[in-house]
Formats: sequence, C-alpha cells, structure tokens
Amino acid sequence: MKKRRPLPHFRSIVRQLSLAGGGAVVLLILLVTACSPSKSTYHSLFLRLSSNDSAARHLQALTRRPHVAGSEANAAAAAYVLETLSSASIPAHIVSYDVLLSYPVHRYLSLSSEATAPSVSFDLVQEIYPGDPYADVAAEVLPTFHAYAHSGTAAGEVVYANYGRIEDFDKLRAAGVNVAGSVVLARYGGIFRGDIIRNAQLAGAIAAIVYTDAKDYGGGARGKWFPNDRWMPPSGVQVGSVFRGLGDPTTPGWASVSDCERVSVDEVVASGLMPGIPSLPVSSRDGEAILKTIGGEVAAADWQGEEGAPVYRLGPGPGFVNLTYLGNETIMTIQNVIAVIKGKAEPDRYVIIGNHRDAWTFGAVDPNSGTAALLELAQRLEKLQNRGWKPRRTIVICNWDAEEYHLLGSTEWAEDNREMLSSRAVAYLNVDCGVSGPGFHASSTPQLDRLLKEASQKVQDPDNTSQTLYDSWVTSDSPLIGRLGGAGTDFAAFVQHIGVPSVDMRFGRGYPVYHSMYDDFVWMLKYGDPLFHRHVAAASILGLVALRLADEEFLPFDYMSYASELQQRAKVLENELLGKPVSFSSLYKSIEDFKIAVAKVDSQRKELESKVLLSKWKKEPVKVRELNDRLMLTERAFTDREGLFERPWYKHLIYGPSQHNGYGSESFPGIDDAVKKVETSNISYSWQSVQHEVWRVARVITQASQVLKGELT
Repeated sequence: MKKRRPLPHFRSIVRQLSLAGGGAVVLLILLVTACSPSKSTYHSLFLRLSSNDSAARHLQALTRRPHVAGSEANAAAAAYVLETLSSASIPAHIVSYDVLLSYPVHRYLSLSSEATAPSVSFDLVQEIYPGDPYADVAAEVLPTFHAYAHSGTAAGEVVYANYGRIEDFDKLRAAGVNVAGSVVLARYGGIFRGDIIRNAQLAGAIAAIVYTDAKDYGGGARGKWFPNDRWMPPSGVQVGSVFRGLGDPTTPGWASVSDCERVSVDEVVASGLMPGIPSLPVSSRDGEAILKTIGGEVAAADWQGEEGAPVYRLGPGPGFVNLTYLGNETIMTIQNVIAVIKGKAEPDRYVIIGNHRDAWTFGAVDPNSGTAALLELAQRLEKLQNRGWKPRRTIVICNWDAEEYHLLGSTEWAEDNREMLSSRAVAYLNVDCGVSGPGFHASSTPQLDRLLKEASQKVQDPDNTSQTLYDSWVTSDSPLIGRLGGAGTDFAAFVQHIGVPSVDMRFGRGYPVYHSMYDDFVWMLKYGDPLFHRHVAAASILGLVALRLADEEFLPFDYMSYASELQQRAKVLENELLGKPVSFSSLYKSIEDFKIAVAKVDSQRKELESKVLLSKWKKEPVKVRELNDRLMLTERAFTDREGLFERPWYKHLIYGPSQHNGYGSESFPGIDDAVKKVETSNISYSWQSVQHEVWRVARVITQASQVLKGELT
C-alpha cells in the first residue's frame, strides 16, 4: 500500500487558517493533533499486539540444542536472532569480539572413607530423564565444570564449609577446624560460586567441590524431581563461571578486538580474579556421598540438610578425595546481535534493551525466556512502525553473547562504545531469566522507580486477569524494587562502569534446575510458563518502559526517589557505625544539596510542561533538550574515574557488588569495602580510610547536584 501524503490543498488551508487569527490557529493545532495518533495511543496498541504463540515458537527454536558460547549451535542461535530482527524490518548486524573462553578437557573425582582405603570414582554425568525429547543432542552438553577453573590435581581430607561464605570459614576457624591442606566441600545457594572458590583458597584449601544440596534445590528424600516435579534431579549439576571479574579476563577495561593488548592468564590468576586451586561442581547425590564420609564435630542446625538427609559434620576427614581438572582456555569469537530503530527527533539519544543468548545447556529459562520476550517485543515494534509510529529517540536492541562466562559480550560492547554511551545513552533495560515462574520482580536505579510502577499499572497480571501487574506486585512479600549493585547479569557494565540509568526485570525467582541440562523447553512448558502468558507480560512491561523512555518529550525520570534512597541508606550506614570515629556530616550535606537540585529541576520541568497549548507549539526545543540531558547525565556523576579501591573497573560509588559476593548488591560499596577491611585488620587508624570513602561518596553526590542544576560553580 502506498504511503498517504497530505492532500494537495492542505497547505493552502494552513495558510488561510493562520491568517484568520489566533482562534483559527488553535483549531488548526487541534485538527493536526486529531489526525495523528498520540504516543500513548501507540503505547496502548503495543500492549494489544501481544502473541504468546510467537513467544513459544521463539523459545522452542532457540532451545533445540545446547548452545554454549563459542559453539556452532550458539552461532546458529545468533543467526536466528539476526534473521528474526531483520524480518521485523529492524536493521540488525553482528558485532564480534575475540575473547578468552574456557572448556573442560579432563575431570576426575574419587572418594574413599579414609586416605588408605579403596576409592570409588564418580561418573560426573547428568542423567537423561525418561521421555527426554532432547536425548539425541544431550551429548552436546558440555561435561560438568567450572569455567576458568584452575587446572591441577589435589588429594586430601574433606572439610564441609556450608555455603562457603566468609562467615562460614570464620565459624570453622572458631570451631578449631583447620582448612589448610584440605579439600573444601561447599553447597550452592549463598554466594557467587567464584567467591566460594576464592574464600576456600584464602583459607588454605588445596581444592574445592561445590554441590547442589537437595535442601535448596529439591528432590532428595521426597523423591519428586523433574520431569515429575520442578525440582533438580539427584544427578543434576549447576555449572558456571568462577571468574570474579567482568568481561574478557585478558582485556580488563578495554574491548577485546582482534590484535588488541592482552594480559596473560597467569596475571589474571595472580590478581585473584581467576582461582589458583582446582574445583568441580557435583550433584546432590555425589555431594551427599562425600558428606557421609566426613566426621568430626556435628555442624550447626542451619548448616544441615533437609529432613531425612545424613547428619552433616565439619571434618576434616576422614573422608578423602582425589580431584583432577584440566581445562582449555582459548581465544574464541563471540557474536553480539545489535539492531537499531532510529529516532526521528533525537537520533543521538539511545534507549537500549538487552538480553543474552548463550546458555550453559538448553537455556529455556536462562536466558532464552528473556530472548523470546525480546524478539516478541521487536515484532510488536514492527507492527507499530507499519501503523506510522516512529520513536522520538533511537531504540537499540542488543542480544549479548558469552554472558555465562561472566558478562563478556555486554561488557566488551560497553567498553568498545564507552564514550558514545557516556554522552548518549538514556537508559539500559535488561531481561535475563525472563520467566521462571509466577510473580513480577524488578530492580532499577531509583530515578526509574516511578516509571516502573506506572508501566506495571498498564500491564495485565498474567496469573490473574482481573488485576494489573502492579496490583499483584504491591501485595507480594518481597521488596517492591531492588537495586542494581550486584554483578550477576548484563546491566553491570552500564550501571557500574559507565553510570547509565538501568532496569532489570523478570517473572519468578530462582529456579531449581538453574544452569543444569534440565533447563529445557519441557521444564518451561510444565512448570515455568505453560501458556506463555508470563512471556507476553515480560515483553509488555519491558517494551512499555522502553517506549515511554523513547517517546516522551520529557524523560520520565524522578530523582526525588533517588534523594530519598540516599537519605535512607546513609541513615542505615550511620546506625551500623554508631560509636565509630566516622563523621557523616559531609554525606548528609551533599544529600540535602541534592534534594535542592531535584526540587529545582522538577520546578523547571513543570514550568515547561505547563505551557498553554498555543505556546507549547512555539516552545524552544533547546530548553527541553538541555533539561533532558541533565536528567540523563546525573547518573554518570555518581561514578568516579578511580573506581572502587582494589576494584577500579567498578566506577559507581552508590551501587556496586559486595567484595565477597559478586551477586550481592551493596549501597555505598566503597564504604562497605573499607569497613570490612578495618574489621579484619583491627588497626584503629584505618578508620581514616572509611572516612575517606565517605568523603568520596559525598563528592560524587555533590557533582550529581551540579549536573542536575546545570550550573557552573
């Protein structure tokens, strides 16, 4: 169908009405407005264009084979995403990086009741379940391993360390258990697996085994697991990366383009970001077999397993294991798929939507439920464009590679485009494990809180059609909106390295078959989202937030929420350090100045927004642009070029990961690091370092106030 053009006589009507005076001009404006659908009309249409069938088809296509980063199957998945986006009339291309990936070559684990007794070897295999439709490609699943694990052999008595946290090793020390020279057995569920290995190494262990406990992941004594229930089967193993940095380990802080500068693997190990001891992940069945051989003091009640499990003891020994791991670290090419819908009025302002594609196995939840939602969203945008919609600002759709190795694809792209993103990125919206069950969960930088709430009031609850997503969200037993301090998924480079306002969202919490070969399409059909209504809702809320950021003349940022959050977190911190030689006056003063700046920019925005209809059409767009730039760039001001102490890649001083748990989110991470250092060093004058970090936070908040006000001192 030919694109309609204005009628030939329309210009003459315009001229005549203009000459007729003010009332006619207003009539003309109303006429033009009535002829063009409003942005909100398009946004409502976006919500009505949903298709759970297309989301299901995308997920089924993406999860036919295991598709770990660097594999042929993952390249085929990239081609599928590229073709889907291109078919939606969204220009798309592939951006490649050459990065260090890790694959298993040889694994061995044996157990004996004591050092001199005969040993039994573990097969370290995840079993195919009855009726598995993917049995023919199960051999393509990589053997269970830890990516970037240290290659080596270790033999020693076993010590049980609960979740492998710092406090768990402190309790072992207090109980008189010597970890040095032993092999640590710890269970998943408390902290990032890389930090478990690091903590074991620092405690003197010669190797680490991390197992999936039935208490946390199900199955066990109840005898019900996938495919008969949602729980992890006894042979299921959670694999994953143990690299504690972000991005390519050999290019810390710069992009892994071909022939670039690289540091050696030995240098990365020496830095503590890659382990210096070998490790293996094992199943609940194998973990329980090892636990049965451990003697010594009985572990505390909260260290025990589920009802019916054997009694857990601390050791060391007499159980004795022999562990060997040999890995292959090699430079491989990864592929990010990038698609761009160019903005009409502000093409140099970017609203970025991202999800990763690679998976340790089939990836039905992690990450391809998010990929399916992303592609369904893109196809809805095509339909909007066919009806005449054009975004005010540019929308960039990103499908990342090698996230599972610890955020390689998104980090390399962010580092590669750092300066462009610093000056042009409005926001980054992330979806990883988009759907694993009921219940909506979101985290954001605080200026996006209100936008999230407003968008959720427009989206139907997929599990109760009589209410909105917001209705069910506010009645849930979890905090309404979390924060983005952790480094568990692809928002990390945008928030913590560059300072881009960001959101991460999902349906469902953790799920028991995480990172195992049982995270497949059958599990999703039976337990995750049988009707794919949650996938539709994920696409709807993600897309609506993106549309409002891309289309609204004034960026829908609310910094008063940020000011309240800063005030609240400062008070919590002060209470925690009550009686310590630390002053918070500079921090409180900077927050009060920030509140004044927020009030000022809010007043300026209201003044611009409250123009009468006639004057609105004469308003200088430069004023709106300048105000929006201040709103956009304020988040950047919370970063510091020097970064966190001993963790310089992390630039954000308000939100960052815990030093001892990469998944954990901390407010004022630099202050938290300094406090923990003081508590372990026991040197009184080191509180000066805590005071220094308080001053640093106060300075970035002051800088944010100046950016928000848009005035030089």
